[in-house]
Amino acid sequence: MKVQLSRTFALPASADAAWAQLQDIAAVASCMPGAKITERVDDTHYKGTVAVKVGPASLSFRGDIEVKSVDASARTLRLFAKGTDTTGGSGASMDMTARVDSLGANACNLVGESEVSMSGKAAAFGARMMGPVADQVISQFAANFAARLQAMPAPAAPTQAQAAAAQAPEAKPLNALSLMWAAVKGWFRSLFAR
Repeated sequence: MKVQLSRTFALPASADAAWAQLQDIAAVASCMPGAKITERVDDTHYKGTVAVKVGPASLSFRGDIEVKSVDASARTLRLFAKGTDTTGGSGASMDMTARVDSLGANACNLVGESEVSMSGKAAAFGARMMGPVADQVISQFAANFAARLQAMPAPAAPTQAQAAAAQAPEAKPLNALSLMWAAVKGWFRSLFAR
């Protein structure tokens, strides 16, 4: 099963600051709910995990991330990630391109396009909700990325509090039921907005 997403998010930072942050793969992973980089193999290859909680059950995916291309002049980054859950019953992959567009001195857009594929039990369970849930995950990622940008220390000597605020938050498991509930609420809102 495949889902394609294309979203644009406004960020409260300069394009240069957002681009610098986007190239920090560990920082980007820490903004994704449930994700964590566990090993840097080399400049373009990483290993990581994604924890997903569905009610009382938990799934843990392990996988590889490859930086396919970086175009500094266009502020564009392309990543490919793939993994399987620890039991081997489910698999997932994502091909993502992210770009930062300048809107002025202290504003920019983060533009993302991705194709997510799932197989096995996870695909069967989430077939109906994969699109809305993926949309919620991307929205949470963008909010976390924007918060991280705002918490970044100023170029002048940062205080200890600023440096601590810019540290990556602890990766919490992705709560699939919470995301599905948010997706259902969004669907109902769209029905009544017509």
